[in-house]
Amino acid sequence: MTMAKAYFSAGCFWGVEYYFKRLKGVTKTVVGFMGGDLEKPSYKQVKTGTTGHLETIEVEYDPEMVSYEALVRYFFEIHNFEQADGQGIDIGTQYLSAIWFNDTTERDTAIKVFGELMQMGYHPATQIRQAMPFYTAEDYHQNYLDERQETPECHIYRKIF
Repeated sequence: MTMAKAYFSAGCFWGVEYYFKRLKGVTKTVVGFMGGDLEKPSYKQVKTGTTGHLETIEVEYDPEMVSYEALVRYFFEIHNFEQADGQGIDIGTQYLSAIWFNDTTERDTAIKVFGELMQMGYHPATQIRQAMPFYTAEDYHQNYLDERQETPECHIYRKIF
């Protein structure tokens, strides 16, 4: 069984992780940071919005159970991809919406789904960016909402596709 990894940013990584963990075919999630120049940033540094990093989730999945395209579609269904300045009450560059592609196939898939949303009348603010080094957040951020038996505040599932 070969696992693959995909990377998504959609505001607070706790809510993104909460939903992806529940998707069939996802075998593991890790919250962390991607996009900045600072190596191994801390949450405290990223939350200032000055590092260039976005709160990001690493999704490990079984491509035989769920396709990359299905992950991208689900990503758009669990956050407000039209919000340009963050997610919900979380405002700032560290909370932007982004799909981080590992190769041209993933890039093309993201562009395709983005285009479908535009044809449906949506105005996605999501960035499609080349994946960069992923830095794992501190342990206390992993499985944060489940550990506390809480649900997301800035994320909600809504069927689009």
